[in-house]
Amino acid sequence: MIPEWLYFLFNPALLSRYSLKLFDGFIVTLKLVSISCSIGFLLGILITFIRVSNNKPLQYLARAYIYFFRSSPLLAQLFLFYYGLGSLSSFWQQIGLWWFFQNAWYCCLFIFSLNSSAYQAEIFRGSLLAVATEQREASKALGLNRSTTFFKIIFPQAMVAALRPLGNEFILMTKSSAIASLVTVYDLMGTTKLIYSRTFDFQVYVWTAIIYLIIVEFIHRVIILIEHYLTRYLR
Repeated sequence: MIPEWLYFLFNPALLSRYSLKLFDGFIVTLKLVSISCSIGFLLGILITFIRVSNNKPLQYLARAYIYFFRSSPLLAQLFLFYYGLGSLSSFWQQIGLWWFFQNAWYCCLFIFSLNSSAYQAEIFRGSLLAVATEQREASKALGLNRSTTFFKIIFPQAMVAALRPLGNEFILMTKSSAIASLVTVYDLMGTTKLIYSRTFDFQVYVWTAIIYLIIVEFIHRVIILIEHYLTRYLR
């Protein structure tokens, strides 16, 4: 016999019936977060290079990009793109892009990547500025060229400094990915809402919260392991 308090959290019949659906939603969330954060990582590095360049127009453009995506809610950005630009169906059909705007998955992936890239760009910029200027001066004194100085000395140190903030960004993106369910993407939260609409059993939200907790803890542990490996020379 299962105690009544435990039955509230663990219903074997419900779990056996919908566990595969939750697993499918988990895979969708994992794909959405991993792909968008990976694209955001590459875009963030590119935006950082523009941000620290000597080209003033490009600097202002990068600042405006970062300001918009960091100052407005991710949900508003997704709605503006999916429902706003997506409403121009005749225009997108004429230029052959309607296949993109009518697909909620692609729209979520696009907006999440842009949003993550803005945050990661600021993380990278801060980590680059955190590297002591004496490092650059010592490189000049040794006669190293700029590319060698950056890729062999500055960039590795900056990436170590950026690890923890990047981990926080990945965790925040994992939790924010739940809004994809609002535009009919059946990620973990979308699948949970679907199951609840059929069963009206609140414990499915408890399972989902536990799954998100496991994902966040996994990201946290991976970041610690990477940092431990990269800073082994300090021990």
